[in-house]
Formats: sequence, structure tokens, C-alpha cells
Amino acid sequence: MTPLSPRNLQDARTHTCRVPASRHAVRGLLAIAFMLLAATGSVLATEAAPPVYFDWFEYTGRDTAFEAPLPAGHYRNPVLAGFHADPSIVAANGRFYLVNSSFTYFPGIPVFESTDLVHWKQIGNVIDRPTQLDFDGLSVSRGIFAPTIEFHDGTFYVVTTATDSGGNFIATARDPAGPWSDPHWLPTIGGIDPSLFFDHDGKVYLLNNDEPPGPARYDGHRAIWMQQIDLARFQPVAPRKVLIDGGVEPEKNPIWIEGPHIYKRDGWYYLSDAEGGTGPQHSQVVLRSRDVWGPYVPYAGNPILTQRDLPVDRPLPITNAGHADLVEGPDGSWWAVFLASRNYQRRHYNTGRETYLLPVHWRDGWPEILPADQVIPYVAKAPSWMQGEATQAPSTGNFSHRDEFDAPALASEWLRVRVPKSAWAGLAARPGSLAVHPLTEGLETLRNPAFLGRRQQHAIEQRFRLLSRVDLMPALLEPLLPLTLPNLPAAAYPTPPRVVHNAIVLLPNNTLLNPPAAA
Repeated sequence: MTPLSPRNLQDARTHTCRVPASRHAVRGLLAIAFMLLAATGSVLATEAAPPVYFDWFEYTGRDTAFEAPLPAGHYRNPVLAGFHADPSIVAANGRFYLVNSSFTYFPGIPVFESTDLVHWKQIGNVIDRPTQLDFDGLSVSRGIFAPTIEFHDGTFYVVTTATDSGGNFIATARDPAGPWSDPHWLPTIGGIDPSLFFDHDGKVYLLNNDEPPGPARYDGHRAIWMQQIDLARFQPVAPRKVLIDGGVEPEKNPIWIEGPHIYKRDGWYYLSDAEGGTGPQHSQVVLRSRDVWGPYVPYAGNPILTQRDLPVDRPLPITNAGHADLVEGPDGSWWAVFLASRNYQRRHYNTGRETYLLPVHWRDGWPEILPADQVIPYVAKAPSWMQGEATQAPSTGNFSHRDEFDAPALASEWLRVRVPKSAWAGLAARPGSLAVHPLTEGLETLRNPAFLGRRQQHAIEQRFRLLSRVDLMPALLEPLLPLTLPNLPAAAYPTPPRVVHNAIVLLPNNTLLNPPAAA
């Protein structure tokens, strides 16, 4: 796969020392809502380039996977469609909170809130200030990997890895909407995918993926480590120990054991991890022990979640399932959020790795998410405490969503590439419009170009449309055409996108949708 860039917005994770193809198998394309913004920079860029004004923006998606009727008391998967990788969840104060990976996009680490696990609303970001992190020089597949959220004694904790940009750190907040603290760095902890476990005796443990204790026996050989940590000082204490070396069946040379979580239930410590990489061989496994330090015994029914053994030619496939986090509901039921992908033509993943929800069934003291021979359902029975209909737009499903740019601040759906060094986009200059100031650097930069994008939530081979009315002189607009979305086959654009009055119309399937007339 070609290197990633803002012109090819993807959330493929590439971990240090890994074979690129193994981590680039899942492509998470962001719908390029404002390709124009960065392109304008190369045409207009001067020290005093005038701003470009957008009066509104509209995203409409129609996907075959979302056309099935939704019976009463059911919900639709994925619950967060489009580039919501590596979900982690916690229950606190009668609600649920969820975070996702954000790589080098800004603001970073989105924080979602829900009362029923089905309807999610983004309430903030852990990384929302330019002073917290710096991603300059990094490809978009680096940066923030696999955050984990926990709650203890009135404080929320997010622990994560800033890959190639500082390492592992913990951020804290009393209110999950923010503000979140600056990073509390953990310089003595290597590896990725850290998580915290608060035991009943008051001790706190930090788990993560790292190099094995001895020489790696094969490519992808990793281990899960644990160490006690003093959160008052954000300092690891006592010896560090390996809980799993390689995976649940080390004789088979399993790859990329990662994403560890510990849960305690009925006197057992359950250690759940992802295995197999985040591509088609991805899976979730579980082990248990009577002691937090182990030894941990694998479940004979592993994996507890995977889609790797299903026919590749099945209709509307969901693949790459794993990296799960479990949570208990108010009725005593257990649920899992996890990542998976909707691919087409077997190898395209334009909506990236998304967040899914399924119930957890406890059998003979072991948690199971889904039998290996069953497909992940697009429609499933909702939690018992969900009230009303599961109208989940704009998080998932078929919908039309419009941003009038009339709020005090830019909506949380808009992402920049890397951390901005100046305020080149905002809503204050012309109330009711988004003003974007072109910058001198183009999309190929490894810094922060004048680019805004939103997550693509519907497959390229289905149908979605992007509409916006732009205040830009026609003579300046003409050199920018034809505008295209990245990595589309030529057949997707028999004719270039059309300019109707002052509306930009991007139609991946070339289906003409009537834009509104100019005001």
C-alpha cells in the first residue's frame, strides 16, 4: 500500500518494527469534505491570501448495509460508523463513556457519551489544545494508538501511546467532556496499547504490549506486561512481569498480542487481548486466573470473537473484528465494544475500522462475544434499558447531515491533519460561515496544511454525496477542477464533479443529486 498522506486520509495502524502490509490491510478513508481548502493554498498562497468562506456543508449517505428495517427494540451496527478504531469503554455515574484512536488527527481522542450503549454523542476530546502534543513530521498512521478509558474515585483516566511523538502517557479529568490534563508521561514504559486495572484492594496496575522478554522468535512476536503504578505520582512501582508471551497458543507463533484489559468477576481475574493483527486474521481471546499476577489459563473456546473463518465471498462482509473492551450494564448484562471493518471487493476499507456493539454471554465462567461461525449482525437486539427507537443518525445508518456553521465553535466532526500552529479556520470572521485561510504548504506536507475533513461513513461502492456552497471567485475555482476523492477507480468519475452556481458537488458514483440553487 502506498504511503499515507492527507490526500489519502487513512487510519491504518503501523506499529514500530512491524511489516507494513500487516498493519496497512485496513484502510480508513476520511471523506474529503474540503479537498478545496488545501488545494486552494497552492493556487492562492501568498502572505495575505484572502479567506475562503463556506456557507454550509451537507453529507448524505445511502448504504445497502443500512437499508434493512430496524425492528422495535433493536439497534444498528456499527454503532459508530466510519473511522472509529480501537474503542475503549467505561461505565460511570449512570452513563457510558467511550474513546477511540485518532492517530495524527486533531482534535484527538474523541470522547463519546451514552445512556444505553446505542445512542452516542461526542462530548469532547482528550487532545484539544495545541500545547498538549505535536505530530509534525509524522505520517497519519502514527500518533495516538489505542487509548483506554477508566473511572475511579471521581476521576477519569485515559492512558494511551503517542507513537513516535512522546510514548505512553496518562491524561485525567473530573468531567469527561473536559478539560483534560496535559500528558503525564511514562518514560520507563515502552510498547503500545496501555490500560489500567483498579483492583479491589486499592492497588492499580498498568498493562501493555511490548517486546518479549527474550529475543523475538518470529516477526510479530509480542508479550503482555504488567506493573503496579502509583497514580498519585504517575510513577510505575515494583517489578514488571510478563503475563502472556506470544499469545494463547504460543506453539502456533501467534502475532501481535495487544490491547490488554483485566476484569474481575466472581473472584476470577479475566485477561482479554487482541491477537492476529487488525487485518482479516484479527481476533479476541481471553484467559483467567485467581491471582492478578497469574498464571493465566486460556479459554478452551478461544477466540471469543473473530470473522476470519467465514467465507470471503459472503454478502456485505464485516471483517477484521477484535480489539474488544467489556462493560457491565445496569441490569447485570455484559456488553462488548470492538473494532471491525466493512470491506468491499475483498480488499477495500474506505470506511476504516469502526466501532461495533454485541452482548457478552457468560458460559461456565467464561465470556463469549460471538461463535466463530457466526457473522456480526448489522441489526441486533438492544440493551433492555434502551428507551424509544434506536434512531442513531448521524452516528450510523442512512441519513443526511447538514452543518450550517452557525454554532459558536466548529463541530467536533471536523478534523485537521496534525496539530495546527495558527488559527487558519474559524466561524467568527463571518457569522454563519466557515472561514478558511489558505496556507503556503500543500497536502503533501508532514506539518499542518489548511485542510478539514470528516469521517466517511458509507462505502464508496454504495452512495454518498458531499455538498457545500463556497464563496470563491470562479477564476480561482477553475484551476482546481476536476476535484476527486482519493484512490477511486477512474470509472467512478466518467465526468468530473460539477460546479453548479457556487456549489461544489462530489459524487463518487456519479449519481447526479440536485444541489440547492445559489442564494
